[in-house]
Amino acid sequence: MASSITESNRSATLTQKAHSQSRRTVLMGCPVDLLTSAALLKELSHAIDNRARPKVIQFINANKIAQVRHDNDMGRIMWKADYVLTDGQPLLPMARLLGVKVPERIDGIGLMGKLLKLADERRYSVYLLGAKQEVLDTCAAKIRKQYPNLRIAGSRNGYFSEKDTPGVVSHIREAKPDLLFLGMGSPMKERFADRYAAELGATVIQGVGGSFDVMADLVKRAPVWVQRIGMEWLFRVIQEPRRMFWRYTTTNATCLWIFACDLVNPRGRRVQVR
Repeated sequence: MASSITESNRSATLTQKAHSQSRRTVLMGCPVDLLTSAALLKELSHAIDNRARPKVIQFINANKIAQVRHDNDMGRIMWKADYVLTDGQPLLPMARLLGVKVPERIDGIGLMGKLLKLADERRYSVYLLGAKQEVLDTCAAKIRKQYPNLRIAGSRNGYFSEKDTPGVVSHIREAKPDLLFLGMGSPMKERFADRYAAELGATVIQGVGGSFDVMADLVKRAPVWVQRIGMEWLFRVIQEPRRMFWRYTTTNATCLWIFACDLVNPRGRRVQVR
């Protein structure tokens, strides 16, 4: 077990070094890739067309920054990912104050929409994993209607136990999707993508959190102007106060504390994979 952990950390470190020579930097203890959505889509379509090894996409926001601070394994997962993108809008001005110029916000549901459009244009196949079955069915129906040229290779609700996981992984692998969207919560989706990427058979693996609920019109997304001023989290709290209030209160406070510490102590901004 110790040997496998050491090897995993070594692999994560090598990935970190490769990225650090190009576009990857550190923001409040988390890796972040400085690229535009246009550049990202170009790279991902090239990977799919050339049947490249799996590309895992992860995101950072206030919640993830707090998780990484308290969970070394989550930090390893983030550094190991092929792409780490800035989801939270408030992180952009914070990044600028810390000397990191993030070219644009690339959020989970926004990227999912762009990838579905790309799949429709290039006739890629997709697999949907997560949410309740009725939500998943509604989401799949809407995708088929809006993107008639893509193929839904398969779908599976997100309610399965650990003992069911090998069967879920096997089903996805047999479906051979070009893109796999994980509509599961954090940290489940991050751990799933990290652990099974090589076995899933998908070229692009992206966690989309509650995006299936949004697509199924069960949860409303904040208006664009609310997103732009960085208050989308408050919009979520208003819709689901019991579930979201404590989460955002604690993680936002932790993120602000980390930001303040990094602003005062520039030397402490960079961390190493442990």
